[in-house]
Amino acid sequence: MSTIAASHRSARTGLVLGLLALGFAVVVLLGVALGSTWIPIADVARTLAGLGERTQSIIVFNLRMPRVALAILAGGAIAVAGFLLQRVTRNELASPSVLGVIDGAALGVVAFLMLFSNESNILVVPIVHQPLASAIGAVLAIATVFVLAGRQAVSAIRLLLFGIAVAAVAKAITTIAMIVGPIYRTAQATRWIAGAVNEASWGEIQITVLALVPLLILTLIALRHLPPADLDETSSQSVGLNTPVFRVIIFGLAALITATAVAFVGGVGFVGLMAPHLARLLLGRNVYVVVAGSFLLGAMMLVGADIIVRVLFAPLEVPAGTVTAVIGTPYFLFLLMRRRSSDG
Repeated sequence: MSTIAASHRSARTGLVLGLLALGFAVVVLLGVALGSTWIPIADVARTLAGLGERTQSIIVFNLRMPRVALAILAGGAIAVAGFLLQRVTRNELASPSVLGVIDGAALGVVAFLMLFSNESNILVVPIVHQPLASAIGAVLAIATVFVLAGRQAVSAIRLLLFGIAVAAVAKAITTIAMIVGPIYRTAQATRWIAGAVNEASWGEIQITVLALVPLLILTLIALRHLPPADLDETSSQSVGLNTPVFRVIIFGLAALITATAVAFVGGVGFVGLMAPHLARLLLGRNVYVVVAGSFLLGAMMLVGADIIVRVLFAPLEVPAGTVTAVIGTPYFLFLLMRRRSSDG
């Protein structure tokens, strides 16, 4: 009987994952087809196969594919980071934005832009250093959360509270830096207010891929130890897992993945909260399947948000992060109220 039930669960999981992959493909094709000029899906397919007209090839490969590709990488990576944080804290409210990681990364990049830009809005150092600045900001933010929490860091709720405080401080410093800074620096940093993919380039995508691939490989290795992390500290130690050290490693890994994801996109909020939570509801508890589902859902959310702002606000370029914030904020409040209700 249990074998039959397991077989049914496996078949259901495979079906849901297949539907997510299909939805991902549809959203990506729409992301390339929609814009100031509609390109029929059949023409998009021909262009991607190298058989399209010259004008359509320029629009697809130079304008739309870079923003879609960067949205896929950033949205998917933020979702994976959110999954790691939710698992290691055993708290569905944990995410890179709630724990201050995204705002720390944003502050690092804004500081980088202010220090290394000239009056012509041109960087005086290679842009490949921008993800490094983002990573430094993210790691410092999450390290600050741990330092402030001290011995109370074992409490997931206290970590979240300190994370929210650090995020607020980082956001405030970023805002002040943009207000008091020269206008040309403010114009550069504005991209970081809500997160946007409209200025994506193939060079940024290449840097993001090179930094993200090894981090995702490390994530797959770390997944082997995640099930014991669900246990309490004593039980985890009995199966050979040093929970405090493992937790620090996962926090650091999530911070670096987030920093890489937002280095060229900006502070996209709530994707890391919603995507892993929905993936777990749809796909069950297998960590490898849920991570794959989280990546697909996170990518779809950011590509979808970019499609929405392109269609609703054309010809203006509104940051895609505004859509994720509008949808994610009530979702976060719903989860918060549900948790409060379950805690009595």
